[in-house]
Amino acid sequence: QVQVVESGGGLVQAGGSLTLSCAVSGSTFRNNGIGWYRQIPGKQREWVATISTDASTNYADSAKGRFTISRDNAKNTAYLQMNRLKPEDTAEYYCRLGLGIRAYWGQGTHVSVSS
Repeated sequence: QVQVVESGGGLVQAGGSLTLSCAVSGSTFRNNGIGWYRQIPGKQREWVATISTDASTNYADSAKGRFTISRDNAKNTAYLQMNRLKPEDTAEYYCRLGLGIRAYWGQGTHVSVSS
């Protein structure tokens, strides 16, 4: 059974940093791309960043220059380092295992950025 578990969310002041983790079990982590998404209540989930199996990365414009996605295949864990956080980054952050039709989602970790 595949499990995806996010952690690392919390409350931070604007300008601060957080690192989110995405721990995966029950699947061949290294063979799957990873995506980070976020969602504000009442709005659609939006893509933040992805990292492919070859460690190539892509970022949404809102994340470029501030966020860094990475992966550690030995630990079956992906990360999202978030710097210079803004109040508008406040959201539930989700990790997605697999970038194709077949994907697994975690239950999310909440990030709140105060002004």
